[in-house]
Amino acid sequence: MQKTRTTAPKPATKLSEAHLRQFAEQGYTTVPEFFSAREVAAMRAELERFQHEGMLRNVFTDGDGKTHSDKAVNLQICPLTSCSDFFRAMHFAPHVLEAVGALIGHPLAFQLDQIFLKPGNHGAGTKWHQDNAYFNQPDCTRAVGMWTALHPANRANGCMHVVPGSHASLAPHQRDPNSDHHIFAPVVPEERAVPIELPAGGVLFFDYGTLHCTTANTTAIPRAGLALHFVNAEQVDADFWKSPIVARLTGPGATGGLAEYGVKVEGTWDEQVERLLAERGSAAVSSPS
Repeated sequence: MQKTRTTAPKPATKLSEAHLRQFAEQGYTTVPEFFSAREVAAMRAELERFQHEGMLRNVFTDGDGKTHSDKAVNLQICPLTSCSDFFRAMHFAPHVLEAVGALIGHPLAFQLDQIFLKPGNHGAGTKWHQDNAYFNQPDCTRAVGMWTALHPANRANGCMHVVPGSHASLAPHQRDPNSDHHIFAPVVPEERAVPIELPAGGVLFFDYGTLHCTTANTTAIPRAGLALHFVNAEQVDADFWKSPIVARLTGPGATGGLAEYGVKVEGTWDEQVERLLAERGSAAVSSPS
């Protein structure tokens, strides 16, 4: 008789009233056990593919915004959607849509995805900024960044930091001389900043107006974070839909990715997770560390 393999149940990811209240009042909230161990293992497997194929690039520069540093490294791949069926499927994962929809309301649209990897000992951080300085949405509280720790994130290895309540107004930003494309907010009330330490698979949700940064990785072990960006589709303009990676996720006109990507992506998340684990040759996955 063939033995049936069972998978561990996924963590409960439904947001509580306390989560929703914190997001509304402070501009962020956290769910330490959002993704399961199997999901995290699959994310890491895809990250390993990116590394093996040389797809991440150092965006940190030597103070002139052009010359890439060989002393400090901030590796980025952006966007992911165009090069990964796996991460593209994550946008449509039911628990992701449920959580994001609870925070910013339906209908939902996907905007952007990216990974930052900070190598051990010389991984550089990303300076203070607000996402709406890039995205310019009419209401930053109806747009959310979803930052997932692919490895345990703590103060020593450069975890995310946020300034609670900073989503009330947009701060002035200027070009970051230590990046080949980033901007940063030079005046930040850092005395109010809160470090967001998370286990692997834990998630930080923050609206587009919340000041946030990461710091340097001072440990010998690499640390990576995955950022997905979503907006309420009722507030986007016509130019938003010109991007080749955006997608309607819920509401009128949503086709599960078929209209945008030419294939039905909705409903494939679990399949993509198991595909990557099978390719990796992993029959069982322990808790991520």
